[in-house]
Amino acid sequence: MALQQLLCGVTALILLSTRGSCQATESPKPKCAMAVGNTRIAGGQDSSPGSWSWQVDIHNDGEHCCGGSLINDQWVLTAASLVDANAENLTVHLARHSHSGPDPSETYRGVERVECHPDYDDETFDNDICLLELSSPVEFDDYIHPVCLASAESTFHTGTKGWVTGWGITDDGSISDILQEVRVPIVGNNECGCTYPDLTENMICAGARGRDSCLGDAGGPLVFKYSGVWIQSGVVSFGIGCGESPAGYARVSQYEEWISNIIGNSNLPGFVTFNSPGVDPDSNFTCPT
Repeated sequence: MALQQLLCGVTALILLSTRGSCQATESPKPKCAMAVGNTRIAGGQDSSPGSWSWQVDIHNDGEHCCGGSLINDQWVLTAASLVDANAENLTVHLARHSHSGPDPSETYRGVERVECHPDYDDETFDNDICLLELSSPVEFDDYIHPVCLASAESTFHTGTKGWVTGWGITDDGSISDILQEVRVPIVGNNECGCTYPDLTENMICAGARGRDSCLGDAGGPLVFKYSGVWIQSGVVSFGIGCGESPAGYARVSQYEEWISNIIGNSNLPGFVTFNSPGVDPDSNFTCPT
């Protein structure tokens, strides 16, 4: 993922780049994250059409910029670090599986409004989160469906395994044509902070040796499944290399109030609480000297 911002013409100022059992409560409103088709990223594999029905492909001036996730019929969640503030330059592709397409189920929308977090820090990537309002609503089907979002009360313990998806650089160094998927474990903030000293509570880390998001995946979702419901906990943000260290993600649960205030009560995404049971092993982790 090194220097991932270059895909959208933004130069990184530091070496970072933008890229268990559980319980789920609070039935989502509206219905979200029921991927009908779900049964490379670094160390990943080709996904199946419809597997990740909330995944979107964001283009800036006609070129792949970054990923994102559909969170209701007119809003997309992505990373602030790679989004052009000029909405006229952005196009969001939905139900896209292959870049070489066209996919028969694919559609696209322009962007009406860009709302990135006002406290986004382009040096540390703190608050690396952004909302895009689509030019018109989309209709849900087997290939287009919103993801649920982790609520403010959610907890994700070390080792909890989720999935990250995107069209970024794969193991052979090429941009993927087919949407890639890879399963990655959470790495607690105490342990992850050994790699990223500027890590904040607004971030969550995930990844394992050889299994990671990479260059071109930024803005995409990190999701976890419980009882058929998919919950997004992270937005791909930064990392060192691909599959060398855990990647950093914007922690979605930190932004429930901010997202709700931007979108408004009339069309809120489905916020769902994900709680890892027991004690988080990361709570006693100390960095090696």
